[in-house]
Amino acid sequence: MTVRLTTLNNGLRVVTDAMPHLKTATVGVWVDAGARDESAAENGVAHLLEHMAFKGTERRTARALAEEIEAVGGQIDAYTSREQTAFYARVMSEDVPLAVDILADILQHPVFSEVELERERQVVIQEIGQAEDTPDDVVFDLLQETAFPGQALGRSILGTVAGIGAMTRNQLSDYMARHYKAPKMVLAAAGGLDHEQLVALAADAFAGLARGGDAAETPAVFQGGDARRERDLEQVHFTLAVPGVSFADPDFHAVQIYSTILGGGMSSRLFQEVREVRGLAYAVFSFASSFSDGGLFGVYAATGEREAETLVPVLLDEMHKLSERVGEDEVARAKAQLKAGLLMSLESSSARAEQLGRQVLTYGRPLVVEDLLAAVARVDGDAVTRVGRRLLAGAQPAVAAIGRIQHLASYPQIAAQFTGAQARK
Repeated sequence: MTVRLTTLNNGLRVVTDAMPHLKTATVGVWVDAGARDESAAENGVAHLLEHMAFKGTERRTARALAEEIEAVGGQIDAYTSREQTAFYARVMSEDVPLAVDILADILQHPVFSEVELERERQVVIQEIGQAEDTPDDVVFDLLQETAFPGQALGRSILGTVAGIGAMTRNQLSDYMARHYKAPKMVLAAAGGLDHEQLVALAADAFAGLARGGDAAETPAVFQGGDARRERDLEQVHFTLAVPGVSFADPDFHAVQIYSTILGGGMSSRLFQEVREVRGLAYAVFSFASSFSDGGLFGVYAATGEREAETLVPVLLDEMHKLSERVGEDEVARAKAQLKAGLLMSLESSSARAEQLGRQVLTYGRPLVVEDLLAAVARVDGDAVTRVGRRLLAGAQPAVAAIGRIQHLASYPQIAAQFTGAQARK
């Protein structure tokens, strides 16, 4: 595989990974803008724009867009995250020019028809309703809001029913004009393709993109606290988080290994202690989410109504035990998991294109696989316990729970348990 990066005159970056053995290719545009770039009044606009981009351009109707890509057996999709938005297509290698043309069309010439907007806002409202019916989605939105209250990073990616119901065509256009500029976008592709051909296609198709950037993001400030929703559910969904690390933090890989050991698989400490030994939960895991300037590290579990009281101290104890001592066999196993996950992802053109797009937006360049593997290999047991102490030192946690929560300890009790577990080290 050969990775190449070219920056066009307008600032658009084109990055490719040629995989000559493939007869297909994934081509996409990653945009350095997401829910975090919204004002409170336009919460949900980034996600609604992602939907509306497929609802017609100056050259194609919504139906024509769908029919044209599927006429060649291709697939096209998109997603919105807190810091990025992506639009991508998977096609046969000979249809890469079509994929580029369609992506360029929807990102430069959407018409945002009022008729389509009214229809699509109802679709997104249904999506919000579906998320509200999914408690493990709700609890993570509650956690994010509790960790970063009153901040863009703490608001839901989907927005609210009231906000989406009132969203205007001008809000979509204004958001796109502010953020969809060439230097904030990356055309990433992987599979059976030619880099120079893609550069030529991009230079022509994306010539209309505006140059320039916009103001830097306001730094996120973790605050912590407690959010709970009483619901008549069979399980209590509980999550707790503390400040994590950014993508660029020197401890990024150590945090990933700490999280993998703690709750990253069936051999992890949480799975073994919480599920296998005590039978307190069916689902339990840890997570390490990174942003451009920070992150969240935490644990999640779904447990029974009466088991919730017992579960939380166990979660906290396991978090702190790992900051005291770790076995070299655990470290080796976690490294093997991360290494295998990275190398397996290289076998998929879609995963590889996404990696490239995100890496260029985040780091300004594609990362060398060998360097990533070396960074993982350098993490040892001392680094794992040290980063554990770093994660768990000082901050009052953010806690979110949904379900029959009457047996769940109060926030002051959980905070005291958290501090107490730390003090027992």
